[in-house]
Amino acid sequence: MSDIVFITGATSGFGRAAAHRFAEAGWSLVLSGRRGDRLDALEAELGDKVAVHTLVLDVRDDEAVQKAVDTLPEPFKRVRTLINNAGLALAPQPAQKVALKDWHTMIDTNVTGLVNVTHALLPTLIEVGEGATIVNVGSIAGQWPYPGSHVYGASKAFVQQFSYNLRCDLQGTGVRVTDLAPGMAETEFTLVRTGGDQTASDKLYRGTTALTAEDIAEQMFYISTLPAHINFNRVEVMPTRQAWSAFAVDRDD
Repeated sequence: MSDIVFITGATSGFGRAAAHRFAEAGWSLVLSGRRGDRLDALEAELGDKVAVHTLVLDVRDDEAVQKAVDTLPEPFKRVRTLINNAGLALAPQPAQKVALKDWHTMIDTNVTGLVNVTHALLPTLIEVGEGATIVNVGSIAGQWPYPGSHVYGASKAFVQQFSYNLRCDLQGTGVRVTDLAPGMAETEFTLVRTGGDQTASDKLYRGTTALTAEDIAEQMFYISTLPAHINFNRVEVMPTRQAWSAFAVDRDD
């Protein structure tokens, strides 16, 4: 029987790349997302290689999440790795200019959604025991503040602390937990954040070498296949060409 990975937010970016990476290694896939057409396309791409089960699912809906986990077909029930990838950033404007609904959407997805899926799958992961893995996709924004990050950065700081505290509670079960915190990566992230502004996305990545979705998927796979006695608490991954900058200082004219 092959290992099983459950990937949220599998329809684009890191999640889609992870589906391909785990499929390459022969893992069975449980892929969730809100866009059914993209899930169908992924199943068509990967279904000849490995077993694939897709779930049109909004992770913010706790009852739907629990039902989806409870009704997984038998070949997909024994999930060994959970990739909590579903998340988004919105409204890169200063906090005082942002609509409250955008804050709520980020909290509901990045925090509540992650909690919902984790809670639903914990009994299964604990049953699997040694080698079972939770990879929570955080961000460098959870550690390093910057203008326009407001609730997005705060939600990723939650991911970091939630991961650390899960580690404490799961000690002795064999279940591992990692906060995987990417830096600049060229995906649909900026398009979503700016409401589809392709110019803004192109400007962010122009003239440099960002991470790719495949780079992060490789880290997800590596973390999930470490020897069972090893846990990476946090993995912060930045492009070589990205680093920190000086503090901003407000000065009199």
